[in-house]
Amino acid sequence: MRFLPPPVTVGLHVATSPDVVWDLLTDVDQWPLWGPTVSGATVDGVTLDGRRRIGPGATGTVRTSLGPSLPFRIEVWQDTGEVRRWSWRVAGLPATSHTVRARQGDCRVEMTAPWFAPAYTPVLWLGLRRIRGLAQARAAAAGTTD
Repeated sequence: MRFLPPPVTVGLHVATSPDVVWDLLTDVDQWPLWGPTVSGATVDGVTLDGRRRIGPGATGTVRTSLGPSLPFRIEVWQDTGEVRRWSWRVAGLPATSHTVRARQGDCRVEMTAPWFAPAYTPVLWLGLRRIRGLAQARAAAAGTTD
């Protein structure tokens, strides 16, 4: 039996609907706003609602803030129920997973780094804080916060 260290998961409470957070996580045009290492992304194929969104098995390219563009593929997809999540492979390697857990009137957003990338945790924390800020600003603009 081979032992692998567990992945690293971090999360934050977000005082908005899980739909708002899920929208930020699945619309690739939003990724540079919250992803510290993302400067752009494209999705292959059809867009939904005129927006470039990922879905089950979606492929595309993510442009890193360091410059290179890398291919990605959505590997795990769950978009219904109290827990929604997606994870991906970037350049063929397991990358982060993204989870939204519905709560009564708000949610918790989590990101998980693969076991081999614990040093990526500060980047995940920054992304989570940006998501929380963007989601709460959207909700306030829509008049849906308390």
